[in-house]
Amino acid sequence: MKALVLFSGGLDSTTCLAMAIEKYGKENVMALSVFYGQKHHKEIEAANRIAEYYHIKRKELDLSEIFKDSDCSLLEGRKDIPHEEYQTQLKKTNGNPVSTYVPFRNGLFLSVAASVAIANQCEVIYYGAHADDAAGNAYPDTSVHFHEAIREAIYLGSGKKVDVVAPFIEWCKKDVVAYGLKLGVPYQWTWSCYEGQDKACGVCGTCRDRKKAFLLNGLKDPIEYEVEE
Repeated sequence: MKALVLFSGGLDSTTCLAMAIEKYGKENVMALSVFYGQKHHKEIEAANRIAEYYHIKRKELDLSEIFKDSDCSLLEGRKDIPHEEYQTQLKKTNGNPVSTYVPFRNGLFLSVAASVAIANQCEVIYYGAHADDAAGNAYPDTSVHFHEAIREAIYLGSGKKVDVVAPFIEWCKKDVVAYGLKLGVPYQWTWSCYEGQDKACGVCGTCRDRKKAFLLNGLKDPIEYEVEE
């Protein structure tokens, strides 16, 4: 069996990649990275380095045109990225997704991944959605309900040839890190920060979640931060 992994170069997708490689062997795994118009290319650079480390094939697509009308704060030329925890952000949104939610990104990426998987004879797609991102409707396309729906749609739409797996869908980020450490994931090369500076900012929502996940495992995150609070 061959697997396709949606691969951003971040902590979650890299752990997902390592899991797929452990299960299927690197010769049966390929990665798909997508540029969607974000403010930096740090994730793409990380994805390239990690793919080389694992010696796997990586395909890269540019879907930035699709999001040009979005006001998502992750995108080039948009408003500043919030430097606070997701729980604090959600208190200001009245239950709506946070400003860093890229509209239906997982739905789009998984649909594109299905086409790539079929063309490359991959029978399963892995992606790294986890429970912390879905909490409070911060990122609705990371929820269990969304996963079940998109999985069914892709399975049927592929002629029942492609399955979609989200191995961390009910895990918190602490658990993802714990599992990745057992697999020897090179977390020092991953990039999660929403900003694109030389060091991760340390204060955006994803930086805060990432640092906390390592601390809950009794470790310090191996990457450098501008702010270590």
